Amino acid sequence: MRTAQGPFLMETSYTWEPYGEGTDHTRMTLRNRGEPRGFAALGTRVIAAAMHRAQRKDLAVLKALLERRTRSADGPGL
Repeated sequence: MRTAQGPFLMETSYTWEPYGEGTDHTRMTLRNRGEPRGFAALGTRVIAAAMHRAQRKDLAVLKALLERRTRSADGPGL
């Protein structure tokens, strides 16, 4: 995924791969790269920290949703 315009050009890539015993787990790797331009270049560290916090929050929500879905698919008592 890539932004084409704006003060902070950014590219995000996702990699999914099986891991663990068998293939019952999946590891997702997320990588962001960006090139701030203009005024945004002055706040690079602040922007990077804010992006990192937002990513951690979003990924925690995604993890909870996926794990809840997996538990409900297993059925009661499992």
